[in-house]
Amino acid sequence: MSAAGFHIPYTLPIVLLILALGLKTPTFIRAWKDPDVRATTLFLLLASAVFVSAVPASIHRINTMAGVPNIAAPWVYSLLTAFCASCLTMVITWRDEPSSRRSDRIRRIWLIYLGIIGALWATFFLADAPTERIYDLDTYYARQPWMREHILLYLGAHMVSALVAAYMIWKWIPKVSGGWLKAGLVFLQAGYAFGLLFDVAKLTAVGARWTGGNLDWLSTKVAPPFAILDASLVGIGFILPQGGPFLQKWIRDQRTYRRLRPLARALQPVAPPATRARVGRFAPLDLRVLQRQQRIHDALLRLTPFLDTGLHQRAYEEARSAGHRVEHARGIAGAVAIRAALAASTAPPSPGRRPGSRAPAVRSRTGLDDLDAIARALHRPRTVEAIWQRAACRESDTGHV
Repeated sequence: MSAAGFHIPYTLPIVLLILALGLKTPTFIRAWKDPDVRATTLFLLLASAVFVSAVPASIHRINTMAGVPNIAAPWVYSLLTAFCASCLTMVITWRDEPSSRRSDRIRRIWLIYLGIIGALWATFFLADAPTERIYDLDTYYARQPWMREHILLYLGAHMVSALVAAYMIWKWIPKVSGGWLKAGLVFLQAGYAFGLLFDVAKLTAVGARWTGGNLDWLSTKVAPPFAILDASLVGIGFILPQGGPFLQKWIRDQRTYRRLRPLARALQPVAPPATRARVGRFAPLDLRVLQRQQRIHDALLRLTPFLDTGLHQRAYEEARSAGHRVEHARGIAGAVAIRAALAASTAPPSPGRRPGSRAPAVRSRTGLDDLDAIARALHRPRTVEAIWQRAACRESDTGHV
């Protein structure tokens, strides 16, 4: 494949990291003073920059635009070194409580790795590397003065960061009970393991060049997939503990919002106009869920004088006798009582008609559980209609006797 070719293996981590960075940007804007938010955003930014720059087509473009053969090497290796520092910073930020000791450790890490970045640029400009090498720069210049040191600097920095981070996580995992954080740490461990395999493959190929051998295939064929797996798994490991709970809550809110739709539509004729707050379709999902719940509660409050406690109780008993579980039976009974109350509230008044008594069985709890049960029942209108008819027939039989 040519230097300008499209490299599919790089696409997945690039898309994953840029998507995560895009999702994290609003949080960074709102809470940029939070050390965790800053560390995560910097990590995602550096990881995205590393992979965008490391694509062979990008390497060739950087060299061409700068007009210096192989200038992409210190650029990509500097980004990779900064990425290693951000990984260590992330682990320390997550693991240790905020303190001056934690701040000092993070500061020392960045000073060391910034020093390495400076040395990378110094060794590159001291070296003589006139021939552009996109795929095999490490082995091609393995014996070249200063380029040799340049290559060892970035590989050494990467290996040390992987070993230190893996050790810290290994000591930390037994202290974590479970959940998203533990899952993230498992991904991190796997990612750093592949990172170490990348370093071993690269160093073996470079070492072979020092001894007059040729194991370049380890550097050009074996190491790149390990690097892609390393960054992808490490990215997932850092994203999962923060993105997982957010995604879980979003899914839960989405289900709640959709589940309450039939109940909200059924109550729309009696919903107070004041509850129609100007919340747009693109407003935060939790705000739209809260608004829908509030509209339902306000509408039920207006229906209270028309709710028939006796009908609710009979509908509950009929639902139970039909084999429905307690929660489902309560939902069906609530749906029957609400539909009857809606009909009563819109029917023309007659001399023999009076509003039903207040229905503590329906309005005794105004929590989400009741609303969910009623909304689920409204998803099955035939069942609600059948129970309503049976409850009404039972009332007629009782009255006739």
